[in-house]
Formats: sequence, C-alpha cells, structure tokens
Amino acid sequence: MKYVGAHVSASGGVFNAPLNAQKIGALGFALFLKNQRQWKSTPFTEDEITKFKENCEKENYSPGAILPHDSYLINLGSPGEEGLKKSREAFIDELNRCSQLGLKYLNFHPGSHKKLISEDDCMKLIAEGINIALEVTKGVTAVIENTSGQGGNIGYRFEHLARLIELVEDKTRIGVCLDTCHTFAAGYDIRTGETYEKTMRSFDEIVGLGYLKGMHLNDSMVELGSKKDRHHSLGKGLLGWETFRMIMQDPRLENMPLVLETIDEELWAEEIKRLKDFLKH
Repeated sequence: MKYVGAHVSASGGVFNAPLNAQKIGALGFALFLKNQRQWKSTPFTEDEITKFKENCEKENYSPGAILPHDSYLINLGSPGEEGLKKSREAFIDELNRCSQLGLKYLNFHPGSHKKLISEDDCMKLIAEGINIALEVTKGVTAVIENTSGQGGNIGYRFEHLARLIELVEDKTRIGVCLDTCHTFAAGYDIRTGETYEKTMRSFDEIVGLGYLKGMHLNDSMVELGSKKDRHHSLGKGLLGWETFRMIMQDPRLENMPLVLETIDEELWAEEIKRLKDFLKH
C-alpha cells in the first residue's frame, strides 16, 4: 500500500484534516498541527483529540499514513541564541502534539546556518536539538526533510542527512522524507529510469532506505541543481509524469505517506487519481 495523498487544510480544527483528505480520494495526508507562521499555539482540547482520532478511524487513516509538518518558523540550526531557544521549545511542543493525536511522525526542515556558521556546526546544533527533544518526548519519529539548498539550508546533500542521523542518539526515532522537487533542485536527477535508480541507490548507500519514512511528490519549476525551491503541479514541471510513475511502481516505497504539496489544490483529486492509476499497470 502506498499512502498517496496531499497536505490538506486543518482549518477549523485538526479533526477536519482527515475529512478533507477523504474528499480528494487520499489514502494518506499531511497537515499542520498549529498555525505554521506563529510561535504560540493553543493546546489541543480533549474534544479535538477525540474527534481527530474518530475521524481518522472512520476514514481509514492509520497513524503510518499521516505525515504532519512542523512550523516554518522552527530553525534547529539557528546561529542566534534566542531563535535557537524558541525553535527547540516549539519543536518539543510539535512532537508532543503528534503524540497526543496518536501519530507516528513529525516531518521537519532541518534548519539554516544563515551563512553565519559552518555547515558542520549547524548540523551539530540541529542534532543537539533533536536529541534534547527526543529525550523529553515519547514515541514520535522525527523525520528530516531534504532541502533544495536555498538560503543556507542544511539537508540538500544526502551526506547532510547521513551526518544528522549519525549525530542523533536514538536511531529508532529518526527518519527522512524525500521531496522530489527539492531532490531535483539539489542536483539529483530522477527523470529517467537510469537516473532515478542511480539517485535511489546513492540514497541507500549514503543514508539507508531503512530511514526513509515518506515522500513529498512535487514537480519542479526550476532546473536540475538550481538550489531553488519552486514546486509545480505534477506533469507540468521539469520532472514530468514519468518520475511519479516510477515512484508509484517502486516496491521500495511501500507503506509510507506520499504527499502532494503541488501548487494548485484544485488538481489534487485528479493528481491522486492518476498516481493511483499507475499502480494498476
């Protein structure tokens, strides 16, 4: 089973996310657990938690089919003391919110050095933040999203992901999410059978496919190796439908969320249907 879906709205309450996913034919989904552009968050009520779990059960979404995303404000590699403190506190809060909802994963961008410290020093800060957070939370796996390399972001090389995993003490609670647009923009070609296999083999050798917990399925507006993060609708960018056919037919990618973050949500139902159709051929 491939849990193909989209990053759906949780407007009005997190319990609406599984209902919104069902409306577009999704087999899995992503969501924000709070306002992604604010530091402060209102705690979940018992009613919200109960309704979320009930709606997930009603629509047949298991915890392994859901890949929540943390706030865009969080930067675990922040070179500034105040930003680092806020980021670590918010990251712990997000992990606890996942735990309250009975979820398995929290997807997050590793962080940015903002060109003020070295990449390795930034990675040490990120890993330290992950270790602190995992120490005081339970059950939820922290899932590092690879990046395009834009703006001093860590995580655009597979070696970065491997280094972060190396520095994390609890290897049972760390994983990776590969974004197809970010992967391509970072310089890894996935457009043909040969280049796709080369990239997947490289990921396995450097990071390990056992750490892969999910993917974001996005076409790209920008060229290979551009280091720019510009998503496009499937089949309308420089990756094309063949990339997504290969992903859907790749037996190594079973039982994980494959989540659309494409730019036109009006196309999500159509994109999901076409992705599902690849499983029939």
